Amino acid sequence: MTKIKDIKFGSRTIGLGEKPFIIAEMSGNHNQSLERALKIVEEAAKAGADAIKLQTYTPDTMTIDIEGGLFSIDDEESLWHGKTLYELYGLAHTPWEWHQPIFDKARELGLMPFSTPFDDTSVDFLEELGVSAYKIASFENTDWPLLKKVAQTGKPVIMSTGAATLADIDESVRVLKENGCEDLILLKCTSTYPATPENTNLVTIPSLREIFQCHVGLSDHTLGIGAAVASVALGARVIEKHFTLSRADGGTDAAFSIEPDELKNLVQETNRAFQALGSVQFGIQKAEENSLRYKRSVYVVKDIKKGEPFTKENIRVIRPGDGLPPKYYEMLLGKIASNDLDRGTPMSWGLL
Repeated sequence: MTKIKDIKFGSRTIGLGEKPFIIAEMSGNHNQSLERALKIVEEAAKAGADAIKLQTYTPDTMTIDIEGGLFSIDDEESLWHGKTLYELYGLAHTPWEWHQPIFDKARELGLMPFSTPFDDTSVDFLEELGVSAYKIASFENTDWPLLKKVAQTGKPVIMSTGAATLADIDESVRVLKENGCEDLILLKCTSTYPATPENTNLVTIPSLREIFQCHVGLSDHTLGIGAAVASVALGARVIEKHFTLSRADGGTDAAFSIEPDELKNLVQETNRAFQALGSVQFGIQKAEENSLRYKRSVYVVKDIKKGEPFTKENIRVIRPGDGLPPKYYEMLLGKIASNDLDRGTPMSWGLL
């Protein structure tokens, strides 16, 4: 496979040789409180995340205020059952006037702030704020006009691949690249809220990288951090999780969001998973050399007089490891001792 070039992403680099880039997705978890939004930023930084991500829209840039049909959420299993789309987006949206103080707080704390735009006006607004990258949500990954607008900024683009066919993704990647996007990251995503481990299908991640020759990651809506940690072994180098101060506080996305302690664990465990990948290695590592002395070897386990044969009763394969290797045990049986041997003597060829 052709080597995929690393991507400069804020103060970090995205690449196979780089530890995972962790995005804390605020979404609607601010519960319409700027104070809470700023606290989320603080906790994300404290937990060790690399970025905080917003969503930039208003109810009117997302849909129209109407009831009935698909404008009303009638799926009884949905977290948002009984609401219209317009009502949901009214509850979940981040007021645009909050973006600047949130971005300022994030930068002050060393987090990279960026956002998901949903129309032309939100891209223009985010350009004014100086965002360094864009995220395309799964439900917008076939919105060609939006893809063109985002690509034309020349900024790196992260695109979720949920609710899309391979053909959809291929077309959208072409649109992005043909309109100026040079740095693209695709996220495996299952667009259910929450998602289950069974429908996460992490083994898709290497295929995404191979097919589209770009860096890949995971937009994870499962509960907990297990799926995200596992994804690192398959090549995920960007991980996005919805983040809240406390699920008990409620909110539009709280049920599938992680809390500060979980985010801290996510950062630590994905980094450990990355470190554990290492390289293909056979043979004895330097770190293992001291352990060799405790491997099994052949020892005298009963006192033996000179001229007596070695038997299953007086020699055995035991720990530690400074006698002859176990592969010689059967060869030693029946041979004659050259000296008197005390119990606990490691076997060597000079004792025959």
